[in-house]
Amino acid sequence: MDKGKLYVIGVGPGDPELMTLKAVRLIRTCDVIAVPNRDKSRCFALRIAMGAVPELEQKPLLAVEMPMTKDEDTLERAFDAGTAKLREELDAGKTVGFLTLGDPTVYSTYAYLHKRIAALGYDTEIVPGVPSFCASAAALNIPLCENSQELHIIPGTYRPAAALDYPGVKVFMKNNVPETLIAARAKKLSVQMVENCGTAEQRVFRSVDEIPENAGYYAVMIVKEEGQ
Repeated sequence: MDKGKLYVIGVGPGDPELMTLKAVRLIRTCDVIAVPNRDKSRCFALRIAMGAVPELEQKPLLAVEMPMTKDEDTLERAFDAGTAKLREELDAGKTVGFLTLGDPTVYSTYAYLHKRIAALGYDTEIVPGVPSFCASAAALNIPLCENSQELHIIPGTYRPAAALDYPGVKVFMKNNVPETLIAARAKKLSVQMVENCGTAEQRVFRSVDEIPENAGYYAVMIVKEEGQ
């Protein structure tokens, strides 16, 4: 029996209308849809996809736990279990679509699984999605970067204050909001933020003084020099 193929499908930041035609087509045609949560009912990526493909509710769903932790032992156990689940479906000749938020190539936890499956010789393909930082700039109705400005995409949980010294525009994802705000105020930088971009819970903040320190995990902060 021929082995199946694994597609990782970016579903964008939250608005189902931002999903690509290719993503919708593959979700409809894949034999199995894998979701990055052990509780399928709480999977944000699945909720987005169902907004564009309502019939997805009738498809076989494979729950793959992707714990939100930096503990290496916990992550290794989860990746081992996830790899085994995906291999079982692929070895049965099934096509599997693995849903991820935003774009799969940008700070996606799924990347660790993807590298493992590809290294084992399975056929894999990455299907890009709209990144949250592009959607957030659109929600703010501003250009993300212009002319010769550099653009830096930064994982905000890792030393965000030091990254504020980079030239050009800084985008903080998965943000440590309090630390970033304190440093941005001290440097007199222009800060805007979108929380839960593209969802009914979306909130837009246009200045450093508007931004709450208790902003949620799905918050994207765009930092520029004053006047930019």
